[in-house]
Amino acid sequence: MHQARQHAHQHAQTRIRERRHRLAHEAARLIAESGIRDYHQAKLKAAERLGIFDDASLPRNREIEDALREYQRLFQRDNLGGLRQRREAALRAMEFFAEFEPRLVGPVLDGTADARSPVALHLYSDDPDAVPRFLEQHRIPAEARERRLRLDRERSLDAPVWLFSAEELSFDLSVLPLDVLRQAPLSSIDEKPMKRASAAQLRQLLADEEISEFERG
Repeated sequence: MHQARQHAHQHAQTRIRERRHRLAHEAARLIAESGIRDYHQAKLKAAERLGIFDDASLPRNREIEDALREYQRLFQRDNLGGLRQRREAALRAMEFFAEFEPRLVGPVLDGTADARSPVALHLYSDDPDAVPRFLEQHRIPAEARERRLRLDRERSLDAPVWLFSAEELSFDLSVLPLDVLRQAPLSSIDEKPMKRASAAQLRQLLADEEISEFERG
């Protein structure tokens, strides 16, 4: 009797794992093909399409991100050139905004960027007018927005955001107080401190990529 129960439990667990896998890959496909950037929305849409409605089968955002990387590697290899272009443009932008201690974040850093992805940078200043003043001085027309970022489990911040275009790419600048440099805000994907890279780290990433491309020949 115990063995039968154990077998039924294992079978149920296997089915849940299979459903999670299918949902993660369908959500990844939706993100890659329709440009949905909200993982939660993509997950629910995938569940609706596949007719899977139990919460246990919903994949974690990290599983979707891994599936997205795999999908892009298999079906969107032409994205790789666009990713490198965005990373090189990000490095030039970071050199330009050097006085604001810029950090690269988001899909351009983690490698899931597509043709619709902006270059997302975090800039740091305790003067809320410093970045718009800098943009104005350099005659860069930018659109103002606001974005709520979670600093940790308890604290959130409404950060000013500046959007502009350059080199036929979109740039998305969030301006944060200097003390946030110590620890990155939480990622909306897994609620852990988000990955970010300084100009030196991005330069190293680009150099490492070039070496691995050369070795693949």
